[in-house]
Amino acid sequence: MAAPLEPQEKLDQIVQVIANNMVAEVCSIYVARAGDILELFATIGLNPEAVHKTNLRVGEGLVGEIAARGAPLNLADAQSHPNFAYRPETGEEIYHSLLGVPVIRAGRVLGVLAVQNVTRRTYTEEEVEALHVVAMVLAELVGSGALIDPDEVHRGTFAQGHPPKIDGLALSDGIAIGRVVLHEPRLEVTHLIADDEDAELSRLEAALEDLRISLDRMFESADLSLDDEHFEVLETYRMFARDRGWVEKIAGSIRGGLTAEAAVQRVQVENKIRMERVNDPYLRERLSDLDDLANRLIRHLMGLDEDLEELLPGEMIVVARNLGPAELLDYHQADLRGLVLAEGSPNGHVAIIARAMGIPVIGQVEGIVGLVDPGDRIIVDSGTSQVFLLPTEDIVAFYEEAIVAQERRKRAYVKHRQLPSVTKDGVDISLRINAGLVADLPQLDETGADGIGLFRTEFQFMVGATFPRLSAQRDLYARVIDAAGDRPVIFRTLDIGSDKDVPFLDRPREDNPALGWRAIRMGLDRPALLRYQLRALLAAAEDKPLHIMFPMVTEAQEFVTARSILDRELKRHARMDRNPPSDLQVGAMMEVPALIWQLDRFLPLIDFMSIGSNDLMQYLFATDRGNTILAGRYDVLSPSALTVLKQIIQKADAAGVPLSLCGEAAGKPLEAMALVGLGLRTLSMPPAAVGPVKEMIRTVDTGKLQNYLESLIGGLDHSLRAKLTDFARDHGVDV
Repeated sequence: MAAPLEPQEKLDQIVQVIANNMVAEVCSIYVARAGDILELFATIGLNPEAVHKTNLRVGEGLVGEIAARGAPLNLADAQSHPNFAYRPETGEEIYHSLLGVPVIRAGRVLGVLAVQNVTRRTYTEEEVEALHVVAMVLAELVGSGALIDPDEVHRGTFAQGHPPKIDGLALSDGIAIGRVVLHEPRLEVTHLIADDEDAELSRLEAALEDLRISLDRMFESADLSLDDEHFEVLETYRMFARDRGWVEKIAGSIRGGLTAEAAVQRVQVENKIRMERVNDPYLRERLSDLDDLANRLIRHLMGLDEDLEELLPGEMIVVARNLGPAELLDYHQADLRGLVLAEGSPNGHVAIIARAMGIPVIGQVEGIVGLVDPGDRIIVDSGTSQVFLLPTEDIVAFYEEAIVAQERRKRAYVKHRQLPSVTKDGVDISLRINAGLVADLPQLDETGADGIGLFRTEFQFMVGATFPRLSAQRDLYARVIDAAGDRPVIFRTLDIGSDKDVPFLDRPREDNPALGWRAIRMGLDRPALLRYQLRALLAAAEDKPLHIMFPMVTEAQEFVTARSILDRELKRHARMDRNPPSDLQVGAMMEVPALIWQLDRFLPLIDFMSIGSNDLMQYLFATDRGNTILAGRYDVLSPSALTVLKQIIQKADAAGVPLSLCGEAAGKPLEAMALVGLGLRTLSMPPAAVGPVKEMIRTVDTGKLQNYLESLIGGLDHSLRAKLTDFARDHGVDV
């Protein structure tokens, strides 16, 4: 392979060497061409005139099957295999045994390497392994573009199990088309043993100071509005650079005889090993931050430039195992289109910063780093939580149109934001937004929403390393209330547990945490958590309206107990001569089906109620909403689900209790149409959904819709989605 030969000459010699060493009558190399074609590129034993003339489709014949499966075949009698395909021009009819292995690079099958013998024999494990090793070397030759055009290499086929469309988890909304940039520092430390311990310690101290200064400059110049949550994320990261324990471990390794670079790398490797054993998402996020800092520190020690911008293309989609928040800020925001992570969580630091930057992110895309090459075209679609690798031109064209249409609709929604949300037959529908960060607040004015139907207070608790101080909680709530002005804000008390961890609270391990110790259950068992939050809310809302909502209420007594804690805090507030809220409304979330059968007794206790459709449907169908196997199996538009929602709506209307829905269903026009047809008059949704849902509302006639729904809801259909879609089309409803 290292010889100064033309690529074709190398292949011709390789097949000869393999055949001689394996005592094989035939050795052949097939290369994948565009259109899922495998072309014979070199052979010894078959008819040499067949080279560059014999073609097989992927999946056709034994060679095609090896390419399609991305796995070897070891056959003593190849001709008896049902997928055997005879090519008369090759002269291979006399050969019986066959061993073939795929040539794979970055998850793509770039070709097939095969040997054949006249006699019937089963090749040994050592021979299979040897052919695999040679195939790895061949993959680099083919993948380099030396044999065929590099663009054609990238249009090759994928091994089985690695399709060009991969599911993940949406961490930040949006659609993006771009070129892959692999985020891999690839720092190789070659100077390991120190000559002068004191000199290495001095180098470490100087590099640490440079690192801290560079981080300060980066965060100060970042094109990012640093509200409380994002400031907390970046400040926590920056504090790690001054962590004495981390620095002392590195210094200890230097005193053991290593250079500064080697010492940093040694501690980094130890942290990586720890990270592999840690299941707690918060701890993994912290260890990931340390991994990022170690790479930065090594670059400072090696005198490498940290500025990546000049080396990177425009329209980047960064692919990484994971990222720290500072690593994301390394990339120029104007060129960064999206981010794909093999790991990542919705509440990880990088996801929080990405949402503030408006960058679509998909995480938990297993094996993504090994499936792509730099420069590959890639599409990120957070709406479907999918990543498209090497998309065909028709897929690219579809998404380009989708992006243009999305931008056009956004501009139209901005123009229409002051229009009333009223149906064709004059029914007012209140549209509110879900929020959890200060960065969400400008969306109130941008969308023309009527208020905040759900403010998720737990986000403030999840981004910090310690319990937020009372003053920090109060200041956040006051900013939210002030931003809303005379529009209502419903503050949901702390909803942690299940998939939402906080670092400062020890929780028992639960086999099914979604059904476990979470939300109001935790608040009642740890009343200090709830008391301090209620205290902060009362302090923030002096002389202003305040809406407080308790989550995950399963029985009426839980609400009564929580309300009694609030009443004690109100008395304490009064004893301190503090002004009370001008109007205090206390409500609950309807998420647990058991509460449905207590509504007659429960509704008189509360001022308002909000349906959390995500959890309600999860519990109603006994289906984990994060289970991709069951995704789409059960539908909120099924007769059973709509019947349950209708019952809740009717009970609330009869009791005169204001009712809203703040789950995912409210933000989808078709689902929102059904909710309006059931009688719901207040919907709360992600800010981006307000425009599309308002367009739907302004084109629907609720009277006709209610009559149509009533005729369907008692049926046996799996879902009413298709029929409701037909109704919308037939009646000109914009869904």
